[in-house]
Amino acid sequence: MNTQVLIVGAGPVGLTLAIDLGQQGINCILIEKKGAPEFLPKMERCNARTMEIYRRLGIVERIREAGLNSDAPMDVFVITKMTEPPLLQLEYDSVARAQAHIAGVEDTSEPAEAYQLISQYTLEPLLKKVAEALPSVTVMYGTEFEAFRQDQTGVTTTVRTSNDETFDIRSTYMAGCDGGASRVRKALDISLRGEGNLLKLRQALYHCDELFDRLPLGAGPGHGRHYHVADNQASFLIMQDSTRHWTLHAVVEDDAAMATQFEKIVAAPVKYEMLYVGEWKQNLLLADRYGEDRVFLAGDAAHLVIPTGGLGMNTGVGDAIDLSWKLAATLRGWGGPKLLKSYEVERRQIGDRNIGASRYASLGRRKWRSQWAKGFHDETPQGEALRNNLANVAEIEQRKTNEMVGAELGYRYVDSPLIWDEPGGPEQLFRTYDSTPWTGVRLPHIWVKPGVSIQDLVGRNYAVLRMGPNTEAVDPIVEAFRQIGAPIKVLDFPEDRYRDLYGCSYFLVRPDLHIAWRGNGLPENPRKLAALVTGFPVDNMARYHAA
Repeated sequence: MNTQVLIVGAGPVGLTLAIDLGQQGINCILIEKKGAPEFLPKMERCNARTMEIYRRLGIVERIREAGLNSDAPMDVFVITKMTEPPLLQLEYDSVARAQAHIAGVEDTSEPAEAYQLISQYTLEPLLKKVAEALPSVTVMYGTEFEAFRQDQTGVTTTVRTSNDETFDIRSTYMAGCDGGASRVRKALDISLRGEGNLLKLRQALYHCDELFDRLPLGAGPGHGRHYHVADNQASFLIMQDSTRHWTLHAVVEDDAAMATQFEKIVAAPVKYEMLYVGEWKQNLLLADRYGEDRVFLAGDAAHLVIPTGGLGMNTGVGDAIDLSWKLAATLRGWGGPKLLKSYEVERRQIGDRNIGASRYASLGRRKWRSQWAKGFHDETPQGEALRNNLANVAEIEQRKTNEMVGAELGYRYVDSPLIWDEPGGPEQLFRTYDSTPWTGVRLPHIWVKPGVSIQDLVGRNYAVLRMGPNTEAVDPIVEAFRQIGAPIKVLDFPEDRYRDLYGCSYFLVRPDLHIAWRGNGLPENPRKLAALVTGFPVDNMARYHAA
């Protein structure tokens, strides 16, 4: 078998990569050792940036229809049990409220899309259907990666089917999206470094038709998303997207104890079935490299985070989108030799940063959990003091997990060979989104008319954006890209409000929506600019800074 790109691993990251390549007409084969998507509890939230990406892929509404009802509350509780008043309630907008707010904002402070709660066991089959409908994508479940060898023109990969048959697939490039135990990474002899095995927990998935509908149970908390239990077992109950399934994390002695733990926390008679129990470890690990020559790593194969902050799968989707357009450009002949090399430069720094964000959130959670002590549940002045203290600490520290908008939207590619050098820039904060449209950040969203974001207009090409009423023709920039063969368009926004909000008169935006250059005048040498942002060598490049 022959293809342009072989993708190993059909989780959300591999499927997103296949869809984005397939929509660009790139031939790819996606292999997955499982026979079909599994009904297992893994990720349960697409953040705002991921939903912007799925908006560009044209599938955002399908994801919302499949996920949690838009009116469902997204509140987070700290509790003792589900029948007692919560120690703390953190209120967060439902998807419907968040979307309504975004629709009415006229500046660049919000994303084009709100988050969406959707479990991986719901998202994965949906993405599989989208991928399988693309004529240039071949999806092969029950097909396992065995080994590979690469040469100057491509990669030859040996795979094994569920029938124990082996055959080779020849591809121009290969992407390992095969998770934390990645066989592709191990075949490349690439190590993961950082903090491993920080905490060992069990996770269980339950089917319970009545729990959500019966909330609140007595004086307990109402409808919400997360229920953190104040105990010494790190217990954490999560409502899944169907509202009929729940997951529980806890430190217990064996699998059977997860049934007892669920009943203890719910503290009311409910009919339920425990569908799955598994053990998992908290890790904060980053790959030394994101690939080698024609083979690349993405998602958990390259970085492992603690779920606090919800940055695992969402970071992987960002990897997929960065890698996709660079593979397509290189295969089409207009991507220079630095284009694919920039993948590691850009995405590894984001992986490292998001591991830091996950650590920050996890330390916050550990801090409030450490306030639990013997006598916590006693109806005594000492017990009440312990409960009040934990709630006060959690009110500050738990927010670190649930408020990661800066990490989601504000990340910036620094020192990238594809970004025009512009010293300075906004600080990259985890919890605060600074929408300053600096080079290296994603183009901030604004509505150009009802329901149409400025991001919607860019397409899968470079775009020159002219802001304000007094801009010049940009023909030299367009011609420089056309000489390379790179697709480019010009977008005009002549109203003063665009110039005022974005702060510059000209922007060059990449196919992945990241800003490659900006200025208040045209670049001195458009050819050098075009060469740099498409990955070609540039000698004696004249530096241009915004006036």
